[in-house]
Amino acid sequence: MKTLTIDIRRAEPGDAAAIASIHHAAWQGAYAGIIPHRALTAMINRRGESWWASAIRRAASVLVVEVGGTVAGYATIGRNRSRDLKQEGEIYELYVKPEYQGVGLGTRLFQAAWERLDAHGLKGLVVWALEENENATAFYHGLGGRDVAEGVEIFDQKALRKIAFVWK
Repeated sequence: MKTLTIDIRRAEPGDAAAIASIHHAAWQGAYAGIIPHRALTAMINRRGESWWASAIRRAASVLVVEVGGTVAGYATIGRNRSRDLKQEGEIYELYVKPEYQGVGLGTRLFQAAWERLDAHGLKGLVVWALEENENATAFYHGLGGRDVAEGVEIFDQKALRKIAFVWK
């Protein structure tokens, strides 16, 4: 019997191809039928391997979750971008490859991201999710997030509501 390890660590430039692949698969799975096709394709294509390598080198806070040495998900974190919310930390993105979803990796990655923000002195946490992304909204509700604010994102002239989930 083989035991698989699960590790969460800061991303390295060598992870860029895996993160780009996860980004592509997860965004297609999450947003196809929600974000207009042309806008979604353009957003995915902008974030290829070189984009991710550059982001990691620029000291962007990117975490990855590995299962048995394979990168299965990522999260990007930093300071809260919304002046209207008092939470100091934000998880900008949290995605797990579709074939690894539903087994607790997202929860572990979420907890590690929040702990990393807290360790950097950023108190409170906010995560934004598109309202039509029912998997994401259910995930954040399940983690105890309270939806406290709304906003709008425009994709090819289509307005989509987004929800801010917060934790203290």
